[in-house]
Amino acid sequence: MAIAIAFIACHNLQFPSKIATPATVTVKLSGWGGSPIEQKLLKGVIKDFEAQYPTIKVKYEVISDQYMDVIKTRLVGEAAPDVFYLETLEAPLLMSQNVLEPLDIYITPEFDLADFKVNLLNSFKYQNHIYGLPKDYSTLALFYNKKAFAAAGLNNPPTTWDELRNYSQLLTGKLNRYGLGITPELVRQAYKIKAFGGQIVDQNSQAVFASEASLRGLQLVIDQYQKDHSSAQKSDVGTNSGSEMFGQGKVAMVIEGNWAIPYLTETFPQLEFATAEVPTINGKKGTMLFSVAYVMNKQSQHKAEAWKLISYLTGKEGMQKWTGTGFALPTRESVAQKLGYDQDTLRKPLVAGVNYATPWQVGDYPAAIVNNFDNQFVSALLGQQPLKQAMLRAQNAANQQIKAME
Repeated sequence: MAIAIAFIACHNLQFPSKIATPATVTVKLSGWGGSPIEQKLLKGVIKDFEAQYPTIKVKYEVISDQYMDVIKTRLVGEAAPDVFYLETLEAPLLMSQNVLEPLDIYITPEFDLADFKVNLLNSFKYQNHIYGLPKDYSTLALFYNKKAFAAAGLNNPPTTWDELRNYSQLLTGKLNRYGLGITPELVRQAYKIKAFGGQIVDQNSQAVFASEASLRGLQLVIDQYQKDHSSAQKSDVGTNSGSEMFGQGKVAMVIEGNWAIPYLTETFPQLEFATAEVPTINGKKGTMLFSVAYVMNKQSQHKAEAWKLISYLTGKEGMQKWTGTGFALPTRESVAQKLGYDQDTLRKPLVAGVNYATPWQVGDYPAAIVNNFDNQFVSALLGQQPLKQAMLRAQNAANQQIKAME
């Protein structure tokens, strides 16, 4: 017995042993491709996160084609990533389907939610819950060619839509073939519809864009294209985007987003251009608001770690790293001020627009709304049918498709 007690005593001395290391958790993050610059930037921020949280590894996956279809399929099959991109357009449907984790319970006072621009945060709220935290945004601004303006004797950018139409006529056929480059899709027309009190969808997600108020805003685009002949689509001048037709000097003005700035400065270094807020329509300021949020999969097995990743990427430190090059605009007021974007000569109009912009959301059935509008509006723009007829056709077709999906 004495020997046994001695053995137990020695055994309980707890000789030094290997200290157990915490298990590493892998969080899967998915997003669309974007540009190589964007991917490189995000990978750098993820690397900083992993250095700060050594027990969390991030598996970053790029879904290069049919992004939302892939995400929706995986959500149904319970194989979706822990964290993924969600743009404002697709947010309403997913937020209402009980597939996203509400982030309210994770948000602490230290996270400083009040630092986010309200208009952006509201795009990812549903039934008083926050389902996404916006990582960046862009509005639209007027880009104009300074040499073309000087040649036409124009000293300042237009401030009203009537002035813009007048400027376009003065600029057409001078240094540029056309005064204004236009993008006819709904994504660039929604604020014009709103300017006269029109709506795209009602509270039940039904299409209502064929109203008289909506048509007044859209008629501005038709008249300039058909009567003035001072505007052009990208297909009219053989380019792939509004930014490209502006950069190539095919048009003197375009209405584009923050993404155009690095593209133009890198691709067309000799181009002298400036920006201004979008001219007022019907006495009202207007522009579009585009944003992408990080959201959490409700079925995630690593919610605590997923939240740490989201809170870092959208926190002050992570956001400053992500938006510090000017590739994207920060959704936090403090970061925007620190980086000086509200005073940046090219980005100032884009930042100013966030306070009155129309978020790019068109209800729970965006594909039906957008596809039918785009097809019929382009037809009206080309003079193939009257605008009112085109919009009624689009509205009816959209609502028929929505009824079939409900």
